[in-house]
Amino acid sequence: MAAPERRYPWERVLGAFVLVTVALSALVAWSEQFRPPGDESILQGPAWLDGWFQYDAGWYHHIATVGYEYTPGQQSSIAFFPVYPLSVRALTSLTGDTQVAGSLLAVAAGAAAVVLFGRWVWPRLPRPAALTAIALLMLYPYAFFLYGAMYADSLFLLCTVGAFLLLERRWYWAAGLVGALATAGRPVGVAVAVGLVVRTLELIAQDRAARRGTVLVGRGTPAWRELLTAVRDVRWRHVGVLVSGAGLALWCLYLWVDFGNPLAFVEVESAPGWNQGVGPKTWFKLVYLGTVVKGPYGIAALLTLQALACLCAVLLLRRVWRRFGWGYAAYTAVVLLIPILGTKDFMGTGRYVLVAFPVMAAAGDLLTTTHRRWLRPLVLGTCAVLLLVLTSLYGRSVAVS
Repeated sequence: MAAPERRYPWERVLGAFVLVTVALSALVAWSEQFRPPGDESILQGPAWLDGWFQYDAGWYHHIATVGYEYTPGQQSSIAFFPVYPLSVRALTSLTGDTQVAGSLLAVAAGAAAVVLFGRWVWPRLPRPAALTAIALLMLYPYAFFLYGAMYADSLFLLCTVGAFLLLERRWYWAAGLVGALATAGRPVGVAVAVGLVVRTLELIAQDRAARRGTVLVGRGTPAWRELLTAVRDVRWRHVGVLVSGAGLALWCLYLWVDFGNPLAFVEVESAPGWNQGVGPKTWFKLVYLGTVVKGPYGIAALLTLQALACLCAVLLLRRVWRRFGWGYAAYTAVVLLIPILGTKDFMGTGRYVLVAFPVMAAAGDLLTTTHRRWLRPLVLGTCAVLLLVLTSLYGRSVAVS
């Protein structure tokens, strides 16, 4: 059943986002009084913003004010991709304060990302499912990274959804350029490049079928063989999506020229303190299992919640493919696979599920089509409660993701 023709109510979506932002900011400001004392000399903005400044925010602040540094074998700022911190630096020239610029950029990008996600999902799902998907994105337990935390997630999500929306309009070069911002924004940005390329082949196959009057199976999703044969119909305008890889390529070039190692951002992940080295210990989550068995059990609970978020996202992959096609399934699979394999204990994966936006749409579709009508209010209510709890913990300097 196609979504009914009705104007997308972006104003209401934006209004809902503003209300949640106010509520969570008040919660963070209240929770911040309970966080342990630390070096807050760099925080010159309003005191009520301080709760949004936690953990990696310090790295982004350092990059925006000082620049990049790299010491082999030690935690270094080159672990953090440049689009967000350099944007914060540019915005600081207007706000006069890096902390204010960081939170302002994060919340503005979060608002735009949610509005664009609604634009993307609105014509693809029936209205109840689309509204549920938007609500899920806004109430997802780790969605507080969209509401003011000085992190790169909201800007990355904005660039990603924007790139796919441009691609759906067949603006291939524009999609590639915006996609380049995503690949230069987060290590998982490579998933955007993969998704754009696969989706382009899918669109070519769909357009060819439309010209021939051929009916594709399912919801117009071509078979994988049709994706392969679509390569023969690639033209110069389609090549524009390959520009999306330029963001990662330029970042590696910068690391090579300045520090002599184009993959230095991978190397520093295994530095003491982060300990995210590649190998069986990381792949099989031995550190996570040890925490579950031996404790601390509070940390084990927070890690398990992120593991469950990953599990739910993986289980929704088939529905993503069936509903939205190969391109979005490819993007979702890669954006989930990288952190699942690359983290020793699932720490941080809650944020990666947040940017796997087709999963939110698939979940919205599932919750409105199941015969268990009680499931949708239960899931949304549980997400809202967890969002409040995790936001409060974050404001208290608890590492929740």
